[in-house]
Amino acid sequence: MATKVLVVDDSSFFRRRVSEIVNQDPDLEVVGVAVNGKEAVDMAAQLKPQVITMDIEMPVMDGITAVREIMASNPTPILMFSSLTHDGAQATLDALDAGALDFLPKRFEDIASNKDDAIKLLQQRVKALGRRRLYRPVTRSSSTAASPTTASSTNARAAGSSLSGSSSNVKSALGSKLSSSSSTSQPAASSSSVASIRASGKKYKALLIGTSTGGPVALQKILTAFPANYPHPILLIQHMPAAFTPAFANRLNSLCKIQVKEAQTGDVLKPGCAYLAPGGMQLMVEKSGSLGRLKVIAGNADMNYKPSVDITFASASKAFGSDVMAVVLTGMGADGREGARMLKAAGATIWAQDEASCVVYGMPQAVTSAGISSHSIALDSMAEAIIKETARG
Repeated sequence: MATKVLVVDDSSFFRRRVSEIVNQDPDLEVVGVAVNGKEAVDMAAQLKPQVITMDIEMPVMDGITAVREIMASNPTPILMFSSLTHDGAQATLDALDAGALDFLPKRFEDIASNKDDAIKLLQQRVKALGRRRLYRPVTRSSSTAASPTTASSTNARAAGSSLSGSSSNVKSALGSKLSSSSSTSQPAASSSSVASIRASGKKYKALLIGTSTGGPVALQKILTAFPANYPHPILLIQHMPAAFTPAFANRLNSLCKIQVKEAQTGDVLKPGCAYLAPGGMQLMVEKSGSLGRLKVIAGNADMNYKPSVDITFASASKAFGSDVMAVVLTGMGADGREGARMLKAAGATIWAQDEASCVVYGMPQAVTSAGISSHSIALDSMAEAIIKETARG
């Protein structure tokens, strides 16, 4: 059965264009269009779509207000369309705070350089959101992590492979030999509660977190729980356009007790500071003294992701070896798997977000099914678990 989609935009041209693209895919069907946020709220209740695409600036009721009202009355996965400007970035982050799950640039030439690729990506994003049930956080009184949903593991695997990065690109960019067992799958790690995780007592030099779809909300939830005296530097790799990362870093910095900044070449890693990889670039860490130094580069033009979790993880394996904890959060694709494999081979600790709490169980599923991660942890429990494991200075 095709995924039912509601398209919301005040531009008749854009409504028609998005509807045509969605309907081109036999697994998708536009069941209605709305010209403003108020109509979207009413039609979400009436048509019960499985996914909504939403504009931000509209008359009568704007997209952010509409998202908030829909999530309160008829929770539905929502994909925002936004402009790649400072104001567009701020508005998109507000929409994600309101409950939207993902976003894409409104100009199709900003989605991908090739028109066909842009169409395919939009269809993939809508289908990925349509496959997922909305996550219901566990209560604080619960002693265990949320259990995986009954969503098809085949569908999750398809979402995980549709945009996966090429391991050959990682080899080329880093000049490193990946394990010959890279294609071997192992049983998935079971979902772990905080209570079941015993702190290893290991000393760390850095915490790395990689994520994509659903990542802005997940990162905010985790980082706002960290104390100001967190004893390690944190590297954040979030798939995000260049226009968005400064605004996202500033937002996190205003909400967190730790310091958060967009990474720059020459930054010397400091405890209690999180460095966000700039959009459109690659973030590398180099050994320098006891902590390390950052380098931001353009990277290979044929890399699927800028920034790439694989690139940063792999550079950290060279700089820090086993003295790293790396966490892979919600996201489409398999970016992070090969970098995590290199970290694992060096003795680093690798964790992943569990399926039930992911917006898209692609990236975490890639490292989990490959036997790279040692624990799968619900988002609600992730910050507590990380602090428990890495609290030693």
